[in-house]
Amino acid sequence: MGTISLKYSMVPLFVLFMSQSIISQITKRDSLAERPARSAFESSFIINNPSNVLFPKKTLEIQIKHRFGLINTGGNDLFGIWAPSNIRLGATFAVSDRFTIGFGTTRFNRLQDFSLKAGIFKQTRSNSIPVSVSYYGNFTVDARPKENFTSDQDRFSFFNQLIITKRFGPNLSLQLAPSVSHYNLVDIKNRNDKIAVGIGGRYKISLQTSILIDANLPFTHHLNSVEFNTDPEPGLAIGVEFSTAGHAFQIFIGNYSGIVPQQDTMFNQNNFFNGDILFGFNITRAYRL
Repeated sequence: MGTISLKYSMVPLFVLFMSQSIISQITKRDSLAERPARSAFESSFIINNPSNVLFPKKTLEIQIKHRFGLINTGGNDLFGIWAPSNIRLGATFAVSDRFTIGFGTTRFNRLQDFSLKAGIFKQTRSNSIPVSVSYYGNFTVDARPKENFTSDQDRFSFFNQLIITKRFGPNLSLQLAPSVSHYNLVDIKNRNDKIAVGIGGRYKISLQTSILIDANLPFTHHLNSVEFNTDPEPGLAIGVEFSTAGHAFQIFIGNYSGIVPQQDTMFNQNNFFNGDILFGFNITRAYRL
């Protein structure tokens, strides 16, 4: 009887141990589910529009963006490759996991842009937070000779964008990004501010290869019910991205040649569906310091 009693007295201890183990596993699964989902995109840009990608603290990212000339000029320029092209060289630095600052210089109009990107909240694996939301903004200086401007303030432009992204699974990610562009100096037939909505998407077709689509839709405006002749054309680009852990290469066709987002949003006159398209590529490389 003593042996039997001892054996059965161990049952409550065994049940207690198993229950604690099960609770621990459930708690662990729940905590994993509440962790941030993997980033919706690989690069800090979806062709033209900034993405929600924020790198870990003390990460330096080098950016190279190149836009060839239009392919429909009719000249002997090998589909725009020999034509005058635009290029931007830039770098960003992650001050923290949720805050990045950057600088870039662009060939057209000698634009010098100072930017920041901040994470507001992130999508969770459980979808208790269904989307990620970030902010991107820049302050840009036109560094052309002073005879192009009445005052130094005429050189300045600004861009503010709210980036809303969702990762629907391992392959599909989408982005919606309303923005406001402002120029201190514009033509008399234009306005200083322009509202637009960016739409972007990525679909992975292999571990390191994705199809990208990027659109930017500026809102047109009217004066005395007459549409402005300088209303910008919407932007559209389609491309392929090849990515690794710290590197992304995008090659695409599109109708934006300005590179700096407010310049494209305010002044683009290339119509994608009329054949005003060009080849371009983006290269980004991230280094953990």
